[in-house]
Amino acid sequence: MFETNAPLAERLRPSKLEDLIGQEHLVGENGIIRKAILTGNVPSMILWGPPGVGKTTIANIIANEVKRPFYMLSAVSAGVKDVRDVIDQARRASRVILFIDEIHRFNKSQQDALLGAVEKGVITLIGATTENPSFEVNSALLSRCQVYTLKALTEADLIKLIGHALSKDVELKKRKINIKEYQALINISGGDARKLLNLLEIISESAADEITDEFVMNVAQKHIAIYDKSGEQHYDIISAFIKSIRGSDPNAAVYYLARMIEGGEDVKFIARRMVILASEDIGNANPTALVMATTAFQAVNVIGYPEARIILSQCAIYLATSSKSNASYMAIEKALAMVNETGDLPVPLAVRNAPTKLMKDLDYGKGYQYAHDFRNNFVAMEFLPDQIKETKFYEPGKNAREEELRNYLKKLWDKKYNY
Repeated sequence: MFETNAPLAERLRPSKLEDLIGQEHLVGENGIIRKAILTGNVPSMILWGPPGVGKTTIANIIANEVKRPFYMLSAVSAGVKDVRDVIDQARRASRVILFIDEIHRFNKSQQDALLGAVEKGVITLIGATTENPSFEVNSALLSRCQVYTLKALTEADLIKLIGHALSKDVELKKRKINIKEYQALINISGGDARKLLNLLEIISESAADEITDEFVMNVAQKHIAIYDKSGEQHYDIISAFIKSIRGSDPNAAVYYLARMIEGGEDVKFIARRMVILASEDIGNANPTALVMATTAFQAVNVIGYPEARIILSQCAIYLATSSKSNASYMAIEKALAMVNETGDLPVPLAVRNAPTKLMKDLDYGKGYQYAHDFRNNFVAMEFLPDQIKETKFYEPGKNAREEELRNYLKKLWDKKYNY
């Protein structure tokens, strides 16, 4: 029975695998987490994915399905003492599961406090994070955990979730909601189930004969909250910040930066996003942008608030006013698409490594031409596999720096790649 005074997202939180919507790759018929639950061999794990996609729910389902003691901590409020208290209780119990939400917010000493208990099997750790665990979870702890990536919910998942809410929740059934259009609900939620259900609950409290996209947008605009680094606006603000820099608007960039600073956002989170942007959106139009952003990331790590605001501002303005190019980003996306399409194509013998006599006898490295032996340190030879030879992935952007690169490549490769 659902608690009617709890938020809709909590009232509808599933406790069984079959009730979970989405994450089929993990909990579907052949999903690795489903198999772990069915066998009872649940490893320590990190659940990595955007907000509202089921990380906490999956942790709860695992504990419920395998019938094991379950403790929950939030890295926002818990400290080393809280972790040690749970570990002490776990030593007196059996096969305890400890779920830590936002584990990326634990510092090194807090993460180190978990190491021994995880390694000895005193606890099974389930950590949830929206941040790349390679950056935020120390390597010793990460090596003892499986990392499972969760995906944003699809449009079909979200529509299914809306239908489930309308048919199962007592309060919503009383209000007899008639949803005529779904697109605004889906767009605003952005694949976040919690955000969708929060919006659905707000809309259900507004008198309306029919729920249309226009009505949803009007209601949503009236309920925009102030910045909350642990709430749903976290990703809306960083999105606006990045898009302002990409759009070469330093004023908007500094405004959204100020919103995050006032909200107490993690300086590493802001700086890391600028490092990514420097490569994705500026790239070789201004290679110094990546150097600037990386230096800013290192600097704010050392300095911290409040002085870090100056470094962040300087970097954001520099990036916003820089020439832009996504050519490097597009090149790797094209190359990845080709790899997915063609699979593991054989590397040409001429450019293979030949460290042994056997490999040399098999013609590994035969025909390779050492570029420095030729005029201008260049020789026109084929490096790509035969099946995709002469495929061009990199198309220089239309900016001064990359026009220089285009002209240089044109002199070398024009007959092959048509620069």
